[in-house]
Amino acid sequence: MNVTTYGLDIAKNVMQLHWVEPATGEIQRRKLSRVKLTDFFAQRQSGVIAIEACASAHHWGRTLTALGHRVELLPAGQVRAFVRGNKDDMADARAIWLAAQHGDIRRVPIKSQDQQAIQAIHRTRTHWVSVRTATINALRGLLYEFGAALPKGRHAGLSAVVAQVTELQAKLPAPMMALVQHQLAAIRQLDEHISLYEGQLRQLCRTLDSARRLNEVPGIGVIGASALAATLGDGAGWRNAREFASCLGLTPRHSGTGGKVVMGGLSKRGDPFLRTVLTNGARAVLCSPKAPPWALSLLQRRPFNVVVVALANKMARMAWAIIAKGRCYEAQWQSVPPAQAIRLELAH
Repeated sequence: MNVTTYGLDIAKNVMQLHWVEPATGEIQRRKLSRVKLTDFFAQRQSGVIAIEACASAHHWGRTLTALGHRVELLPAGQVRAFVRGNKDDMADARAIWLAAQHGDIRRVPIKSQDQQAIQAIHRTRTHWVSVRTATINALRGLLYEFGAALPKGRHAGLSAVVAQVTELQAKLPAPMMALVQHQLAAIRQLDEHISLYEGQLRQLCRTLDSARRLNEVPGIGVIGASALAATLGDGAGWRNAREFASCLGLTPRHSGTGGKVVMGGLSKRGDPFLRTVLTNGARAVLCSPKAPPWALSLLQRRPFNVVVVALANKMARMAWAIIAKGRCYEAQWQSVPPAQAIRLELAH
């Protein structure tokens, strides 16, 4: 018996369905409210439900999976190519259904609530960091209008304001001085928010086994370990380490025609937060005594940033291997090609 495939376009209140009845080949379309969607699929036989990987997609993936259906999340960029004509909910649902027929489109793994909770901590911490940076820059610009030039850097700039309080009080009018005090108090509150979230992430790296093992890799750190653990899950969403590194945009893009392929810069696909964390970690490792010999050798013939990306790529691949294979980090690990591994196993 053929399994019915549904194309589901989700939204805040109105859901659009598109499917083809296997017995008759009749095209079906239905618009459902948010409340009636679960009841509809609870009365249907088990099938494949394709959803665009967008807001609340993981929630609906967990909900519909619990009803006995197989849910497939499709990348939004891959679905857009199947929209024909004017874009509306019906066209989107049809495009999702068409994209679901293509097995070469990589499915997005459904995240658990715990994974999404860790990612929410990271997103909130990143938000407050950006607000703190904007607040400091605004204070820097306002003081510069009164002739007070602060040194570069967050810590240096704030330390200069605190050290020059007496001088600023004599130079600035009372309303401006009150504004400076309020801004400094706001920055202290932002520091407390950020420290709170970082403490939660450190606790996760101690209690969550996957994050604890990832934290042992040089350059990944607490932020990277918790973020990678939340993204990878059990690692089954990627076939190999190379595919995971490619999904993070740590591989070069290429274009080709007439049999000629031209390699370009980084593709920069995937999660920019993870890519930033890995590249910053790789840069820190290269500037430390723990830099691997192969990276130091590569530095002699390639630019620094190229080596940074190469190390970040390797760190991403190590992270996938640690999670998918259930291993711990080993500094002296030597990889063995599959063919050679088979020969060694047969020899023993």
